[in-house]
Order: sequence, then C-alpha cells, then structure tokens
Amino acid sequence: MSVVVPVFNESANLASLWSRLRPVLEGLGRPWETVFIDDGSRDDSLGILREIAAGEEGRVRVVELARNFGQHSAILAGFRQSRGEIVVTLDADLQNPPEEIPRLIAAIDEGNDVVGGWREERHDQAYRRYASRLHNRLTSMIVGVPMHDYGCMLRAYRRHIVDTVVDCDEKAAFVPALANTFAKRVAEIPVGHDDRAGGKSKYNLFGLAKLSLNLITGFSLVPIQMLSMTGIGISVLAVMLAMVLVAHRLIYGPQEEGALWTLFAILFFFIGMIFLALGLIGEYAGRIYIEVRRRPTYIVQAVHGGVGKPVDSQVGPAPDRN
Repeated sequence: MSVVVPVFNESANLASLWSRLRPVLEGLGRPWETVFIDDGSRDDSLGILREIAAGEEGRVRVVELARNFGQHSAILAGFRQSRGEIVVTLDADLQNPPEEIPRLIAAIDEGNDVVGGWREERHDQAYRRYASRLHNRLTSMIVGVPMHDYGCMLRAYRRHIVDTVVDCDEKAAFVPALANTFAKRVAEIPVGHDDRAGGKSKYNLFGLAKLSLNLITGFSLVPIQMLSMTGIGISVLAVMLAMVLVAHRLIYGPQEEGALWTLFAILFFFIGMIFLALGLIGEYAGRIYIEVRRRPTYIVQAVHGGVGKPVDSQVGPAPDRN
C-alpha cells in the first residue's frame, strides 16, 4: 500500500506526523511506502522530508515540485509516483489522525473501490463548517454520489481508480469527486478530527468558493441548462406580462403611476441575468482554454529517496502533434 501526503509549508508538523504515521504503517502487517509531495514549500519542509526519506531505506520518497501547484495537483503527482494496490491520501497538518488508516484499509478489503473519511465533529471555525457543508451538498448533487464530507483528504483508493484519475489529466481536478465518478462501490466512515497542531490553514472562504466553481463547471452542464430554461421561462413571463398590461389598458385606460419603476425593475432583472449568463459561459470557455493549451498540471523537479517512477513521466502527457 502507498500513503500519499501533500505538503506545503508544514515544517512545524512533519516530525510529529512521521512519529505517528510510521508505527501505524508498521502495524498493518503488509508492505508499505510513503510518498511525500513538497508542493513548493517556502519553509524547511523539504529539508525535513529529505531527512525522513534518508533513514527509511527506500520506503519513503519525496517528490519535489518546481513551485506551488495546489493540493490536488500535488496529490496527482503522488498518485503517479505511488506503486501500492491501495493508495491512501492524508493531509500533513495532523487534523486527520493517521491512526484512522487501518480502518480505511479494512473498508477497502471489504470490497469498496473508494473509502472516504467523514469528520463528524470538526474542530474548525463555524464559517468553515457551514461553507464546507454547503460545498459537500453541492458536490453530492453534481457527482451523483452522496457523501457527508468530500473535503476530507483522509481517503483510500484502489489502484485502478488511481490510475484512471491520473489518466484523465484534468488541469483543475477535484480528486475525491473525480474518483467517485469511476468507482462502483463507495463507502464513508466516521474519522476523528483534531485542532491544527501548527502552521496556518491553506484554505479560506475564497478558496472554497473557487473549488466549488471548478467543481460545478468541471462535472456538470446544469448551470448552462438552467440558464436556457430560465430564458424560456422569462420569455413566457414577458408574454404574459404584455397580455396583462394590454388588458389593463383596455379596461382602465392609460395610467402613468408606477409604470416607470416597473420598467426599471424589469430592466435591472434582465441585466442581472445577462451578467450571470456571461459569467457562467466565461467559466466554461475558460476551462476549455486551460485544457486545450495542454500545459502540465505540475512539474516534478526531483525525487528524493528510494526508487520511484521516472521523473519524465511526471510532467503530464505530451501534446498530440498529429
């Protein structure tokens, strides 16, 4: 099995993380490896990870990315370097206890393709809990696989799911949602959640909003379809309103009072709808533009410790020149 851990400025937590993670892996009674991905850290995270890898006789590798590409791109880089038939993802901030990994492995052994952790009692600020709850409901609706917690990175995947996710090579991938679209059996188990041991959270409300927007435009055409249906509905209402105004004029005669404000209200409504439509169309067009450029999702600068897969395979597929 493989454990993939994305790391970005987590030097305060890495020693504690490894002191807890290593005994858990040793206690599983099966071959294991750990792949740390340094996602362009500016602190001493890379140095600490290299020290850990140097003392583990090839069972720990450190994938050094050229710069910060984001959490999900880092996970994809770790997926490419992993070799286990079961791959577990884990954050480096120690909010998700590594001691929960055996329970994820047991759920995979029961025949599930993907097992997600569910943080029933979250130790986060209230605004983050509410925003995450809304994000999880939105993700469940779009992906079609209901889960309580899509944001928890403590998850386990079978090898064929990992390989399929990597082959997709999406530039704005949301790994848990993408994996669930390919899985036949998906399970979710409650896991512990602790206060952050050190450092600062890398997600804020803007980050969650951006992730939700990427999710909507990456997995569903519903927003565009809703705009089409809204346009039809507005057209029908406009015809009905015109008929009412004509009938009112025929029955009561011309009346000026309130007509101007009514026209302003209708005008502002249509302006708002136009801006909304343009924004959504722009999001879809932007995603197409990002994909067709075929720029690499991440660039691996070096792999430290152990024998991993060739670095050349870590910059994404070459563009089709035919």
